[in-house]
Amino acid sequence: MTNMHLIKTNSLSRRRLLQGIGVALALPWLESSMKATPARIKRLVCFGNHLGFYPETFFPKSSGSDYISSATLKHIEKHRKDFTVFSNLDDGTNGGHAGVHAFLSGGIRKEMAAGFPEKNITIDQVAAEHVGSATRFPSITAGIDAGTNMVWTRSGVSIPPVNNPAQLFSALFADQDNASRVTERKVLLHRSSVLDALRESAKTLNGKLDPSDRDKLDQYLTSVREVEQRLQMSREWLDKPKPHSPIKAIGQAERQHIEEMPLLCDLMALALQTDSTRVTTFEVPISFRTSELNVGGYHSLSHHSKAEDRLAQLQKVEKYWMEQFGSFLTRLKEAKVFNDTLVVLGSGMSDGSRHSNRNLPVLLAGGGIRHEGHLICPAEGSKRVPLSNLLLSTLQWFGCERERFGKSTGTFSPMQLS
Repeated sequence: MTNMHLIKTNSLSRRRLLQGIGVALALPWLESSMKATPARIKRLVCFGNHLGFYPETFFPKSSGSDYISSATLKHIEKHRKDFTVFSNLDDGTNGGHAGVHAFLSGGIRKEMAAGFPEKNITIDQVAAEHVGSATRFPSITAGIDAGTNMVWTRSGVSIPPVNNPAQLFSALFADQDNASRVTERKVLLHRSSVLDALRESAKTLNGKLDPSDRDKLDQYLTSVREVEQRLQMSREWLDKPKPHSPIKAIGQAERQHIEEMPLLCDLMALALQTDSTRVTTFEVPISFRTSELNVGGYHSLSHHSKAEDRLAQLQKVEKYWMEQFGSFLTRLKEAKVFNDTLVVLGSGMSDGSRHSNRNLPVLLAGGGIRHEGHLICPAEGSKRVPLSNLLLSTLQWFGCERERFGKSTGTFSPMQLS
């Protein structure tokens, strides 16, 4: 006992002595202890359709995590612990079909955009700007036909979707040969020189314009800068090999819409899995061929007037879409990226029969956050929470440092996205 006590005392005295003369004791530098923890890669996905979902079968009748699934949500029942469905969310936007285009822009329609500093830019494009050239594609917009004008840049330009599975597969996985890369590089340089000339011409004009025309020119120059940034990113990735495709190549073929949608969703999941992009959007337009499901036309069915036969047909369409959405969530889980991917599903139209843009169907899945089941937000005017507050919190979750988005009044207070 005495010897142990002496050893301890001597050791402490030595340490105190060294500290007293200004010598700090520290562990030796260990390389393994200095390895940085890999930064968490976050992803954002947005799904939207033009005519929304029939409210009576979309929203559950009860709230909380123990809600009873609605007829529409039962098709993604296996994922119920991993998503939140919201009631009473919108941005107060009107316009029927025109309001659909403002679903992801915080309620700002193109014709209203001039009064907002970021115009009607959508959350996916804000996220894409945040990613920059970290991935080959800052964002990918896919969809059926011409889409539904759901994606907008900060210069007010609508980005049409890639609607050809073979084209998207090639962009993701097919490497160019040397001759093609040389040609592509020449094309990029030519486009860059054209943009330089356009910018110089615009500078010459600027001093000769009245204020209203100067605003138009500023918007034009913003578009030029966006194109320049895309060209620069294309040059950076031109000589980098594309990832190996884990699936068989998708060739050109005549396909039905109900065949294209699962293929495009598969490719979106693969694009996220291979880190080819971290931001994707999928659009279902008013032109979706519901006849392929042996029912009437999409637009016609949306004007159901609560007729039972039309509602039954509409349910077949919404069942198909929700099954595709559920399969997409399953693919993200299988790829082990689900908890790092926040998925927004919804529409800027709540009830196609009334052309209503209020109480929009909105669902948030994944992201590694604590989900709330069915969250009923305040319905009273003074207490109502804008949808853009949820979109702002979504952007903050993604890593975008900002305090406003669209018509937001703050972050989304009914639920924490962290």
